[in-house]
Amino acid sequence: MGLRRDSGARKSLKALPVAFQDHFSGHAAAYADARPGYPDDLFAWLAAQSHGHQLAWDAGCGNGQASVALAGYFDSVVASDPSEAQIASAMANERVRYFVAAAEESGLPGCCADLITVAQAYHWFDTARFCAESRRVLKPGGLIAVWSYAQSEVSPDVDRVFNELHDVRLAQDWPSGRDHVVNRYRDLPFDVDRIATPAFEMRSEWNLHQYLAYLRSWSASQRHLARTGRDAVQEISDEMREAWGEPGLARIVRWPLLVLAGRP
Repeated sequence: MGLRRDSGARKSLKALPVAFQDHFSGHAAAYADARPGYPDDLFAWLAAQSHGHQLAWDAGCGNGQASVALAGYFDSVVASDPSEAQIASAMANERVRYFVAAAEESGLPGCCADLITVAQAYHWFDTARFCAESRRVLKPGGLIAVWSYAQSEVSPDVDRVFNELHDVRLAQDWPSGRDHVVNRYRDLPFDVDRIATPAFEMRSEWNLHQYLAYLRSWSASQRHLARTGRDAVQEISDEMREAWGEPGLARIVRWPLLVLAGRP
C-alpha cells in the first residue's frame, strides 16, 4: 500500500468493514462536537521523543482530534478507526488521511511509522494483537504512546453531582472495558520498554450548556436513554445548575491524562 501524500481526502486509504465494540457510531457527530481537546504540549513532547517525523499512525482515531494535532509535528499522518461514522465525522486536514480499519489489523506497510498513538481507545483493543501489529508497523526505534482520561474536575460541588451521574445513575450503562479507564490502565498489558512521561492534563473553559453536552455525549448516557427512555443528564441538570452557578458562567474543566509511552 502506497503512502503518497494527497490533498487530504478521507478515502485515500480504505480497508474492509470490521467487527468491533461500537459505542459511538450512533452519535458520532454529537460525540465529536462535545470532546475536550488534548493539550499541545503532549504532542510537542511526543515529537521530541520520536526519532523521525515522516509518518505517524493514530489508531482508533475517532473524530481525529489527536490526528490533526499530530499533523503539526509530522510530515504525514494516517488515522484509522473501525467506525465508518467516526471517520465520516473526522476533522479534515491536508496532512491527515483517514481510513476504516481495526487497530489490530491495519493493513499498513511494515516498518513505516515513526510514531503510533492511541487516544482514549486502547481499552477497547485486543491489546496483545494490537501490540503485535504495532511492532510490525513501527520503524526500528519507533515510539508508541497511549493515553486516557476519566473523571473531569471542576469544583467539589460540581464533582459531587458528576460522580452521582457517573457512578450511580449510569452504573449499569458503562460498556465493558470502561473500568480500565477508571483504574488508569493498571490491568492492561503494555508490552514495550517504557519511558518516563511528564504530567499532562486537558483543560477546557465551558459554560453549563457545554458541560452538559459533554456529559450527554458519553456512550453510557446514550445507552441509558435507549435502555430506559430517560435522559439521565436532564435528570441531574437542576442539581448541576445549582452547583455550577450562573449557567452562562465559564468555568475551567480539567481532566488529568494518563500517558503510557515506550519502544517495542
